[in-house]
Amino acid sequence: MICASACKMNFKNLREYLAWLYYQYLLITGIYVLEPWEKSIFNSILFSAIAMVIYTSYVFVPIHVRLALEFFSGLFGGQPESTMALMN
Repeated sequence: MICASACKMNFKNLREYLAWLYYQYLLITGIYVLEPWEKSIFNSILFSAIAMVIYTSYVFVPIHVRLALEFFSGLFGGQPESTMALMN
């Protein structure tokens, strides 16, 4: 019984915290003054842009990091991959 009341209280605190975060989001972006249909358009554009940035960084950042590491290892005296393949 103690856990049930504690879990209910934690859920209430979490719900209040998420409501507070959403309220802060509305205040910071200034969309609290918009109509509901304008809010939905703004939110969908914002979240699709964030999703595109996350996807692009997931796909392209590892490639660029690998290329940068190859470039800097070549600058600082590392052997190129073709030389390593010939040695084996």
